[in-house]
Amino acid sequence: MRKILTLALFALALAASAEGVFAPDAKLQKLAGGFAFTEGPTCDKKGNLFFVDQPNDRIMKWSNKGKLTTFLQPSGRANGMMFDARGQLVACADEHNELWSISPRKKIKVLVKCFETNYFNGPNDVWVAPGGGLYFTDPFYRRKWWDHQNMALTNEEVFYLAPDRKTLTRVTDDLKKPNGITGTPDGKNLFVSDIRDNKTWRYDIAADGSLTNKIFYCALGSDGMTIDVAGNIYLTGKGVTVFDKAGKQIDLVDVPEKWTANVCFGGSDHQTLFITASESLYSIATKIPGANAAK
Repeated sequence: MRKILTLALFALALAASAEGVFAPDAKLQKLAGGFAFTEGPTCDKKGNLFFVDQPNDRIMKWSNKGKLTTFLQPSGRANGMMFDARGQLVACADEHNELWSISPRKKIKVLVKCFETNYFNGPNDVWVAPGGGLYFTDPFYRRKWWDHQNMALTNEEVFYLAPDRKTLTRVTDDLKKPNGITGTPDGKNLFVSDIRDNKTWRYDIAADGSLTNKIFYCALGSDGMTIDVAGNIYLTGKGVTVFDKAGKQIDLVDVPEKWTANVCFGGSDHQTLFITASESLYSIATKIPGANAAK
């Protein structure tokens, strides 16, 4: 029965995406403002939204009741984040170029802090694969809180931390500045935005976590991204631009801010798109549920 319901939902999603993804009467809502720069949105299994106000070194929580609180401060200058299946908040901790796991009780564990004895350029965005492995982008953006001026690694690439949380590998070798990242909920494909090259690529994910069959997806780079159950990809920068599975633009929502950094799905039905944009947090209703929901 569950499989039949899933297939029916997928069919409805495909039909809806052919006419755009945002609900016909949907209005962009500003939920909160007054931040320095918002990033890293992700929802827990209860539908609570967590996002960062990075220059102010804090992780914020927008509850499923619409209440805004500070979850963690200081936060290691957290940037991109995503919940794993165990309810741990995986965060790209930019202050010391690390990848963290944060428990609901705010206990912090450093997952990785270097590659082959060199510190990272700056873990930026992360996607948790269904099997528990972690893919994260590592571009170099010079930060005022660093005590170094140059990147330690030769290239700006994507890394994979295996489910054992010990085995770390670099899985790309030809990108210019990877930033936004997401994957399909079946764990078969990874999308990576090369923001400097203004392109987004799709990869096949092998059984060992390595990437193969790099294919051009669309001519747009992105700071962050997410995916819905129909396979549509939501890219950020100038508002939110939506592309279908074939890489064709099918929708666009303008956001009245200087920059749209990142997006994620949440809400009780997983059909609310949350948008972190410069100094504010926004939301808009969609016709299609998001994929990669916390369970």
